[in-house]
Amino acid sequence: MKIFVPIMFVVNLFCATTVFAQTVLFHNVNGYTLTGQPGNEAQLQQFSAMLVRDGRIAAIGSVSSIRGSFDFEIDEEVSLNNKTVLPGIIDAHGHVLGLGLNLMEVDLRTATSEADAVARVREFAEQNPNADWIVGRGWNQENWESRSFPTANSLDEAIPDRPVYLTRVDGHAAWVNSIALSRATISGATVSPDGGDILRDERGNPSGVLVDNAMYLVEQVMPKASRELQTQAIELAFQHLLERGITGVHDAGIDALNLDIYKSLADNNKMPVRVYAMLGANEPTLPQLLAQGPYTRSDERLTVRSVKIYADGALGSRGAALLEPYHDAPDQRGLLVTSPDQLHDLYQLVIPHGFQVNTHAIGDRANRLALDEFARAYATVGGRNLRHRIEHAQVVHPDDLARFKELNIIASMQPTHATSDKNMAEDRLGKERMQGAYAWNTLLEQGTIIAAGSDFPVELADPFFGLHAAVTRQDRDNQPEGGWYVHESMTIVEALRSFTLDAAYASGQEQTLGSLEPGKWADFIVLDADPFVGDSTTLWDQKVLATYVAGETVFQR
Repeated sequence: MKIFVPIMFVVNLFCATTVFAQTVLFHNVNGYTLTGQPGNEAQLQQFSAMLVRDGRIAAIGSVSSIRGSFDFEIDEEVSLNNKTVLPGIIDAHGHVLGLGLNLMEVDLRTATSEADAVARVREFAEQNPNADWIVGRGWNQENWESRSFPTANSLDEAIPDRPVYLTRVDGHAAWVNSIALSRATISGATVSPDGGDILRDERGNPSGVLVDNAMYLVEQVMPKASRELQTQAIELAFQHLLERGITGVHDAGIDALNLDIYKSLADNNKMPVRVYAMLGANEPTLPQLLAQGPYTRSDERLTVRSVKIYADGALGSRGAALLEPYHDAPDQRGLLVTSPDQLHDLYQLVIPHGFQVNTHAIGDRANRLALDEFARAYATVGGRNLRHRIEHAQVVHPDDLARFKELNIIASMQPTHATSDKNMAEDRLGKERMQGAYAWNTLLEQGTIIAAGSDFPVELADPFFGLHAAVTRQDRDNQPEGGWYVHESMTIVEALRSFTLDAAYASGQEQTLGSLEPGKWADFIVLDADPFVGDSTTLWDQKVLATYVAGETVFQR
């Protein structure tokens, strides 16, 4: 880690000719920012004062050096009481609407058993007697002693009069009751759809768990969330993110209505979090949206120039597409949510419009398919410089790791996935196939850029949980001792950079976001402690005291 003494940086763009600009001097700052070119060694700069003019950084350095270099009037001086200041966190993979809706639904993340989850669902149903459907998220059978998928029977006993739809923590499986199955006309005779699986009991009847594309059989008969409810959920999610120091998010897959809501919020100055939105590949109007070209606002509150494609499912529900059978289920290899032919057609459709392709790929087969399609696209329609991404890149065959660098692919990865998956990943893969799994350091060493995120609401939307996981390869109980496959850990500087400057690079915004350098937007956070001092095992326990976007306070504790 390189730490430099305070140096003042200035930019001529900010001068006294902008008469009506608001100019604020922040002083008594324990400030850090990252510099350097993506793919090279991260460098950390320190500063004790920061000048913000009209929402952008005018200078960083010391108070005396800043005062001596500008002749315009400072409108306000703010002491930050020697608290630590970092660039605003950019979560490179999250689901804003999903987070907001999740905050309104029954939360099963901490359920310790199927019975405990059912009890929470029953309590929620009693508290919401007018809800037509009982909806929730967060169950994870791998955290239960039984480690078995739940069944419709337990839900039927607790909620016999209303349909129940409960999404697994990873969003790739649903647990439903018999009424929900009946509403969707799912029976023992129903064939699992391509890219999906209806789990069955010993008699061949639906057990109550639907994996990946089978989830849509029920989702299509559920009432759709109204525009008003979706707007409320998005605004709730924004506040939740700001409280955790997240000033920007790459929203991984939105539909046309979600996009229209974003545009409306931005037009009415109700977009406190910067959103880099990925159009969902399953949006029916995708060709028309692509034909309109990339969209961005001058204030960079909303940018749309990428498409999210699902190649496979998730490891926990055995939906991740593997080259070889699952170690703990030799008759299964996972699911391709999008067929190879469809994947090819989507790449050929999207790239000529100048849109970045961001492909969800968790299993080694899905990662290989995505890499193959990028290579084919470069040879036919080009687009090598569009900074394409593979989202998650969790399990990569060792032979394919170097292809990320060769094909100029960004690895969009979520550190807390490793610490959440550590209890089941070896069971699913076997030890030999762990060589290319969650391989952060291997990718960084070869010069591949990692854009870090959380995948909220799959994981909790706290970036410091991610920083802690990236550095220690441990959960928040600091287990396992010494770290899980710790040779693939990041340094704290690498981890912070993946959540800031390199996340900005992954959206093509590194010239204006991701660090506190002159000319960039003044997006920054104030912390109660210095993450570069002390024990890394407490990194997750940071408290955000204030969050600023374009120099304005958007959250204060």
